[in-house]
Amino acid sequence: MADASSVLPISPVIPVVTIDDPQDAVPLARALANGCVNIIELTLRTGSALTSLKLIAKEVPDIVVGAGTILTPAQADEAVTAGARFLVSPGITPALLANMLSLEVPLLPGVATVGEVMTVMEQGLNTMKFFPAGPAGGPDYLAAISAPIPHVQFCPTGGITLGTAPHYLKLPNVSCVGGSWLTPAEAVAAKNWDRITRLASQAAALTSGQEG
Repeated sequence: MADASSVLPISPVIPVVTIDDPQDAVPLARALANGCVNIIELTLRTGSALTSLKLIAKEVPDIVVGAGTILTPAQADEAVTAGARFLVSPGITPALLANMLSLEVPLLPGVATVGEVMTVMEQGLNTMKFFPAGPAGGPDYLAAISAPIPHVQFCPTGGITLGTAPHYLKLPNVSCVGGSWLTPAEAVAAKNWDRITRLASQAAALTSGQEG
């Protein structure tokens, strides 16, 4: 079950979340769920990220929690053991892709060029993360490659906001976007869960080209 086609339709926006204090993990996840966003890409950018992932997986089962910023096979292994239900990498290497494929969870390997898209396609995957979306060419780039590669679906991530997300979501080869704006660092630090719920509700109201 390496293809992430079951993951991408869950929400038009996948929150890209970094949690410093594991005590914030469960209330943050519940705040997103209260705003009808039932998926999280929890980045492995902090030393306590796996603890946060375990807590969300155990205590907020309605949230599909995945691990992001996967850079090594060891991180992928640890994330799945901790309860990650999908894996996201910012880029790919042959060794990392082979390892993630062996773990039998949905994958969003990061790509930024047509060559990288084709490399991932060779492994039987048609769902990918487009990163960093803004610097890599934005909606115009994705629109351009949809003609020669129409069957690949992307989750663009990197520099996307509530205002720019619709430009991506209107494309037929974009199922959802990734965004960090749903969980601003200052809101998490202040434990302003109501604000995060409001931001999640705004994101959940967006629609993608996959919905007609």
